Amino acid sequence: METVIKQITSESVATACKILLDGGIVGMPTETVYGLAGDGTNPDAVKRIFEAKGRPSDNPLIAHVHKDYDLSTLVQINQPYVYDLIKAFTPGPLTMVFISKGVVCSQAVCGGETLAVRIPSHQGCQELLRAINRPIVAPSANLSKHTSPVTAMHVYDDMKGKIPLILDGGKCQGGIESTVLDVTESVPRILRAGLVTKEMIESVTGRCEIAMHRDGDKVRSPGVKYKHYRPKCETALYGEDQLDQVYAHYEKVKSQGKTPYIMCADHIANKFDGLNLLRLGKTAEEIASNLYDKLLEGEKIADVIIAVAMPNEEGIFLGVMNRLKKSCG
Repeated sequence: METVIKQITSESVATACKILLDGGIVGMPTETVYGLAGDGTNPDAVKRIFEAKGRPSDNPLIAHVHKDYDLSTLVQINQPYVYDLIKAFTPGPLTMVFISKGVVCSQAVCGGETLAVRIPSHQGCQELLRAINRPIVAPSANLSKHTSPVTAMHVYDDMKGKIPLILDGGKCQGGIESTVLDVTESVPRILRAGLVTKEMIESVTGRCEIAMHRDGDKVRSPGVKYKHYRPKCETALYGEDQLDQVYAHYEKVKSQGKTPYIMCADHIANKFDGLNLLRLGKTAEEIASNLYDKLLEGEKIADVIIAVAMPNEEGIFLGVMNRLKKSCG
């Protein structure tokens, strides 16, 4: 199969819609990461997504819809605070988990009773979702457990020959996957941290909990069970209070004739002038936006990526550290 990358135009969107309606799958940009999109009502399309990614069969998919889609046709909205969350954070990087009405096929939710739904803010993605006007399930468009793609070329690197089309919507600005929030109970629970933080949610709902996945729990969200986001090279992760160990690890790798790179925030990078660096940026937003891009850059030039943890795990840094631990820990 030939894989082509096309800029988002009315013609390429029409082509993507035809592929999707015929049960095929395509690469689709969002503001967080690129997704591997298929018709969520079509079991054959969902099967193709799992096969293309090599994704575990118990890892459910998120349904994506346009901003004017009637969510009540897909899910039960039982908590009044949901409408406040929709108003505050959508379109945007917030996924909400509801009780499903069964419109999205059971294969997409891995036989579970819940459905995760998101309204992306990426304009090109909205054009596609509005044109097809049905729930499109889309996990990240990479091989399972590899680093998530934030450019069309990242998708091509993993999906060449597996899908016919990748819609190029530029580099994703968010950089890490959406926050996943269980809204089936009176107090919302974060299943996966992201750019919509606990503090932001609490400003709307009053209360918010962070759920801890336990062995035996039914999986309601992607990204909670497996090692994810890993580059193809070796990795290591140290805290900000372990910079001497970072330097020692760097020198050890170098002495072995290999190429090390240190990946860290700018305020840490300044302490390692003259060494190979993957700079993530200054602010939490910059660091989140650059994380996967630098991991994917690093796997092409480094034998070992030595990552330095964030200064804390509050706000957006909670989501960044979740990805850092799974990719480099």
